[in-house]
Amino acid sequence: MDYKIDEMKESDWEQVAKIYLQGINTGKATFQTEVPTFENWNNGHIASCRLVARSVENNILGWAALSPTSSRCVYAGVAEVSIYIGENYRGLGIGKNLFNSLIKRSEEEGFWTLQSGIIRENTASIELHKKCGFKQIGIREKIAKMSNGVWHDVAFMERRSNKVGIN
Repeated sequence: MDYKIDEMKESDWEQVAKIYLQGINTGKATFQTEVPTFENWNNGHIASCRLVARSVENNILGWAALSPTSSRCVYAGVAEVSIYIGENYRGLGIGKNLFNSLIKRSEEEGFWTLQSGIIRENTASIELHKKCGFKQIGIREKIAKMSNGVWHDVAFMERRSNKVGIN
């Protein structure tokens, strides 16, 4: 399949939101229950680190973005990863390519630590993170409750750059 990794544009939002909803509907990709407006999503994500996998027909196959983890200046190089692949494109290597591009971009932007909190049952995401250099640093037991009342553990994963920050 021919595609490229590209900057996410505001005009991509409709397709990005559709993929986000597909993730929400799995019940194991996020604790979100609905897709936010672009304005709300935009305010919570770092503008310089938003990428999409775009087909030659301009279809979005997946997306990845970073969110700040804290407003404190000492954590300026730490960000949380979001990555979602369209349900028809999972398992094709698109996620790994997109993720590695996001990692490269994050280092160019001065991020030394990327982290993710992944619902423990989302084994595909945990494995993708491991393939991209993340390690599991802990399990947060019964840390969040889905809207159906079921509590879930979250695997906390981290990747430290060997190019930015303390080496």
